[in-house]
Amino acid sequence: MIELAHRESGSLHVALFWCKEDATLRVSVVDVGTDDAFELEAGGSSALDVFYHPYAYAALRRADEELVAQS
Repeated sequence: MIELAHRESGSLHVALFWCKEDATLRVSVVDVGTDDAFELEAGGSSALDVFYHPYAYAALRRADEELVAQS
């Protein structure tokens, strides 16, 4: 994994990674104040948007998973 970008705001650490092996992009979010952490896949065209707004994309992912579970 190669780190392409990293930002911090208070206790929140967000990083954008590129996996050389399969050419995928991932955003890693860690809140060191609460020990919360999660990762999101980031499509090529939306990778920076996911990087800057990971909680919005995490909420969308949860909504999509709930819809799939209901079908």
